[in-house]
Amino acid sequence: MYDGVQPMTDRGVLVIVSSPSGAGKTTLTRRLLTTHPRLEFSVSHTTRPMRAGEVDGRDYHFIAKDLFEGMVERHEFAEWAFVHGNRYGTAMAPVDTALAQGRDMIFDVDWQGGAALSARWPSDSLKIFILPPDLDTLARRLRQRATDAPEVIERRLQKAIEELEHYNEYQHLIVNDDLERAYALLEATYLTRRFGVVDRPDVAYPLSDGARLVEDNRPAALAHARRLVART
Repeated sequence: MYDGVQPMTDRGVLVIVSSPSGAGKTTLTRRLLTTHPRLEFSVSHTTRPMRAGEVDGRDYHFIAKDLFEGMVERHEFAEWAFVHGNRYGTAMAPVDTALAQGRDMIFDVDWQGGAALSARWPSDSLKIFILPPDLDTLARRLRQRATDAPEVIERRLQKAIEELEHYNEYQHLIVNDDLERAYALLEATYLTRRFGVVDRPDVAYPLSDGARLVEDNRPAALAHARRLVART
């Protein structure tokens, strides 16, 4: 746990995690949130119906279309988009407040959301893209989801393949072929951005080892991304 540890900057870090649907970003971001309580999850607004097990205000702020459109007209969103026929958006004011107070926030968004967020807060943003091990695994994961109709799954698959082409807009790439390894890389990427790359007595994490892990990952992850895109 890292409560009370002096950060490298008075500003908060805006952690942007993106991936094609089915690549595992939600599983990884939730685990990082559980392990590191200084991180806060940014709860987006959406017009899509609530799914079983979801809670308003925890998973999303579920609002009507007219309310969403009113927020757009008042320029209250840092980013918003249509995704699979529904509207999603990130309210600007809570993020501005958190970053100014030195609180770290994590965003589970698509590449469009990531681009808008990093444009709004360029110096605060840490952009991470999660890659699937291969396209067949990506397709299987999407088809195994019982919550969506077959035609929705096929649309998601096509969109996921298109999203892969945006990997080069991210500072860090992580291949989710092994959950433990992928999480170790995500954790190292966040902590070395937050606390630096030199070991510190007030941080119970080997920052220098984490920095090496992040750097050693770069060539292989980049090569993997290029191979995936070449197959699309």
